[in-house]
Amino acid sequence: MSSLYTALCSHLLFPLHEVVKGHASVAVRKRLERSQWLSPAALTDEQLNRLRAFLSQVGRSVPYYRSLFEAHGFDPQGLSSVAELAHLPLLDKTLIRRHTEALKAEGHGPLTRYNTGGSSGEPLIFFMGKARKSHDVGAKWRATRWWGVDIGDPELVVWGSPVELGAQDRVRQLRDAVMRSSLLPAFEMSEGNLDRFVAEIVSKRPAMLFGYPSSLSLIAAHADKRGIALGGLGIKVVFVTSERLYDDQRQTLERAFACPVANGYGARDAGFIAHQCPSGKLHISAEDIVVEIVRADGTPAGAGELGEIVVTHMATADFPFIRYRTGDVGRLGQQACACGRGLPVLEEVQGRTTDFVYAKDGTVMHGLALIYVLRDLPTVQRFRIEQLSLDETVVQVVPGAGFDQGLIAQIQQAFQRRLGADVRVRVDCVDEIPAEASGKFRYVVSRVKPEQQAERTADA
Repeated sequence: MSSLYTALCSHLLFPLHEVVKGHASVAVRKRLERSQWLSPAALTDEQLNRLRAFLSQVGRSVPYYRSLFEAHGFDPQGLSSVAELAHLPLLDKTLIRRHTEALKAEGHGPLTRYNTGGSSGEPLIFFMGKARKSHDVGAKWRATRWWGVDIGDPELVVWGSPVELGAQDRVRQLRDAVMRSSLLPAFEMSEGNLDRFVAEIVSKRPAMLFGYPSSLSLIAAHADKRGIALGGLGIKVVFVTSERLYDDQRQTLERAFACPVANGYGARDAGFIAHQCPSGKLHISAEDIVVEIVRADGTPAGAGELGEIVVTHMATADFPFIRYRTGDVGRLGQQACACGRGLPVLEEVQGRTTDFVYAKDGTVMHGLALIYVLRDLPTVQRFRIEQLSLDETVVQVVPGAGFDQGLIAQIQQAFQRRLGADVRVRVDCVDEIPAEASGKFRYVVSRVKPEQQAERTADA
């Protein structure tokens, strides 16, 4: 009965939902499922053809790139290899903020506004058209099916975006109920909530879990502490994304849920970039995404060399991401995957760690709970949050025009609502926030150790 219902959702109900939204995700998924079996050489040819068409369209319709191509004498139709993308300058958050309107295509279709703190803690406002949304849904859908699960199979999502947690209208709730997808908020990991999360997993017996590796690991460890076995629930796969997956987290999850863990790499701004197949490799969605690895000076990294991951998303003609600096560090794989797919491999991704923070009452919160306070403030150019102790948190802010004492008080009050009314929240305005030795910015750092938090809670 379950498989019949899943088929109904996957082949009828969800496709109808996407048609109503004006998305072509079904066609995208089918195209990607065919092309993934092409040889690497054939995939490279397809990627080059799509890149020429994409850049030609952008050069005609996007004011920023029309001027840029003219200034560099760049002819998209003259591309003879994907590597020639390096003739164009890199794109970063500062440039996007500076040229937001000029990056919108003339005559563009409907655009949805998004904002994200990104891995550097530098707020970014950008726009997404329906083609981009269709690609991200289609690519994620393809990767989901690699693991023998599909839309309509019971799913529990441990997540924390305000879009998912704050704007749950009746239509979205109905859709999720029909597709058998349930949301667990990742922000507040108190003992009571962890008990509830474990109970819901046991009760619903999902076919798949999806969420932050840190949050899912915490749930798994809590179940183990309570002596609750999760391995016999029939969970087929645990999908993790949005943070670096550490080996100990993978082991914890695989042991707790008695199933494989599938790592994914992507971001709201950069797109659905790569996903792990059952043979263990992270495959790049190369049909629509070009991944480059560049050195600190912007030159291409050598084969197998670590460098910054730079992305060109070819489904973003309405608001282009071309040679976009993700701020993440990784390396490309040099060997084909045993699964037989011709898709290139992202061998390693470094960075993207998000700490938990601890409230004085014992609540454990995902670091994003504090990030969202700052990232929605347009007058904050960059930030870094450091929890020094359960009693004190410091927020470094690179202020923009209009940042004033009123906003400082707003930040302090918002943090105290989350951490505790008597927690000292110091907001320091600085000219810049230096990167770590790796070149990455850690936008949340908690100096509080779990055992310290436990001791304080016991004493309370």
